Amino acid sequence: MTRDFIELATTGTTPASVAGMSVQYLPGSPSGSSRWQATPLSGSVDPGARFLVAEAAGGAGTVELPTPDVTGSINMSATTGTVALATGTTPLTCLTAVDCAADSRIVDLVGYGSAVVRETSPAPAPSATTSVFRTTSADTDNNSTDFVVGPPSPQNSAGEKPGGPSGAIDARIRDIQGTTRTSPLVGKVVRVPGIVTATRAFGSSRGFWMQDPQPDNDPRTSEGLFVFTGSVTPPVAVGDAVTVTGTGAEYRPASGYQTTTQLTSATWTTDSRGNELPNPVVITENTVPGEYTPQPGGSIESLPLEPSKYALDFWEAHEGELVSVADVRAVSSTTAFNEVFVTTKPGEHPNARGGSVYLGYDQTNTGIVKIQSLIPFSQRPFPKANTGDVLTGITAGPVEYSQFGGYTLQASILGELKDNGLAREVTGKQNGGELAVATYNVENLSAVDDQAKFDGLARGIIDHLSSPDIVTLEEIQDNNGPTGVNDGVVAADQTLKRFVDAIVAAGGPRYEWRQIDPQDMTDGGEPGGNIRVGFLFNPQRVSFVDRPGGNATTAVDVVADQKNKNPQLSISPGRVDPTNPAWRTSRKPLACEFVFHGKTVFVIANHFASKGGDQPVHGINQPPVRSSEVQREQQATVLRGFIDKLFAADPNADLVVAGDLNDYQFSPTLRTLTQGGALTALMNTLPESERYSYVFDGNSQVLDHILVSKALKKVDYDVVHINAEFAERSSDHDPQIVRFLP
Repeated sequence: MTRDFIELATTGTTPASVAGMSVQYLPGSPSGSSRWQATPLSGSVDPGARFLVAEAAGGAGTVELPTPDVTGSINMSATTGTVALATGTTPLTCLTAVDCAADSRIVDLVGYGSAVVRETSPAPAPSATTSVFRTTSADTDNNSTDFVVGPPSPQNSAGEKPGGPSGAIDARIRDIQGTTRTSPLVGKVVRVPGIVTATRAFGSSRGFWMQDPQPDNDPRTSEGLFVFTGSVTPPVAVGDAVTVTGTGAEYRPASGYQTTTQLTSATWTTDSRGNELPNPVVITENTVPGEYTPQPGGSIESLPLEPSKYALDFWEAHEGELVSVADVRAVSSTTAFNEVFVTTKPGEHPNARGGSVYLGYDQTNTGIVKIQSLIPFSQRPFPKANTGDVLTGITAGPVEYSQFGGYTLQASILGELKDNGLAREVTGKQNGGELAVATYNVENLSAVDDQAKFDGLARGIIDHLSSPDIVTLEEIQDNNGPTGVNDGVVAADQTLKRFVDAIVAAGGPRYEWRQIDPQDMTDGGEPGGNIRVGFLFNPQRVSFVDRPGGNATTAVDVVADQKNKNPQLSISPGRVDPTNPAWRTSRKPLACEFVFHGKTVFVIANHFASKGGDQPVHGINQPPVRSSEVQREQQATVLRGFIDKLFAADPNADLVVAGDLNDYQFSPTLRTLTQGGALTALMNTLPESERYSYVFDGNSQVLDHILVSKALKKVDYDVVHINAEFAERSSDHDPQIVRFLP
């Protein structure tokens, strides 16, 4: 606002005269020489209306006040001070809270910021762009509870707001939402009525949702809308009937994502309180369409919504509206961000442990929706769910689009969590003649991690993987982890020693390790962490064939063993073509040679490039551009070239290719590695409902793989679910294991 202002209101049912009264101002920390400044009043305050007093102009505002009812010249502090409504126009003389409480001329008083003169405690401090509002008509004589800080919303006795009576377009919420994903009123100042249905009073995206209680008959137009107030808690209550003036806007969290339609720079009046809320849209297993989204080969933003045909269109057509679900099953664990994904379609691609598997680019699970809570965690902590648990009863609130996970039910009513007792799996123990090879992404493990993480991972190796003979590890970090960026530290011996010691302490064998330090800051991952792949092996069960010469840039080769006519590695361990551009800012595969019961077994550990940079499944471009696939296909081609060289030397070579390939079992990456039948992707030998090792946005999906050559006999494969489905876990990936006869 361009001027300071004071508003008056009455709780009476008849006009309240202010003739002969004054509003007065005192600095927040008055000295003995401080004096009250007074602005005389005239006229009266009508019930349900406001009375606007304009004071001195300031330099921070750009929006003019509506025509004031009275104009004064007091220069008020933006952050601390005291305002009083007094009988008479003679300046007050009290300079302390006690003296002012005893002055019978004071009708009401509010101190804000650090004000010395106040009722009980001062109201919060506003700023040059916010103001202090009374939250309700109740007066508890405690300024700190009666007032909050919010966007300025000055209104005069005629009901005019900033910009004057003709400064805004009268609209309904459906006019702002429109029939596509973006509002036809973006950038327009609108005046719109509605009922407050929910508030968000925490975080940096505070505000409230409102809904039109008189909907139209067009299923494409949402009747709900979010009013954004930034980091300021809105002084409204659920059930308030409000008239909001604000600017139509679309908030896009990042390129390629959808937007949230909202009002910004909003002011409002409360027309009545305690109104009945509109009924929520009840979501059942048959409510959301089975087809996910149109596939125009580009942006879907301008397409007319078809909420009866497409799931994304359905949710967009209800953006901002109240929806409810009942007795929904969690298809993810509760995340670190206090959110959980549930399914409204219990029969959609279920697995035996309660999740929903992701089986193809054209088989998106349309029943999944994310749940967050609008209830302050101090009142009710967010439930810690595991996959398969159930939110019983009703969960309800407005729909919002999120960058992380897509459409989200912001729960103002949250169901009770029922623990369905999900257990961590235990795999079988290999017999004496079987070789057991496991793969495990240990999620950025470094020597600076808490001992609890090492102990949890160690229990996974011993108790759940039954002490494999060989373990390929992904995401082993250097000794100081992400704390050292560009410091030249690349060694991981302390990290691996702590891991091995933890396994021994848990009752397991003393594994040995092999790995190759990368060049500093070249292999991607968490900055400073220098993640790499490596091996643990049990020397009591299997022998490692060490051949010197391996380093960060030297490529391993396949060479002929002239004595036995069998191939061997030129170096062991050795990196596969590490200077090839396919591995830029990515981990390099590590090939090793083992001997088990006199037979040579080759194992290659892998961690392909991440999916970072891919467009979201729920984004504006359909189908989404999966740009990261290009590099992984290049990596698969390079690795396949090395594998083909090994098979050219010995078609019956015993080979295990394992690790986090960061891609699906149906992806081009896996097709490149398995084409021609040289390798079998063991994930594809499982029933469809068991094909997963990771959970993302509620989808149980595949990133980790074990591929084996056809020479292996009696192959027994298992994905051991101990992490991805659980709120408490040691890694975000589940390990896998294969047992076989070489």
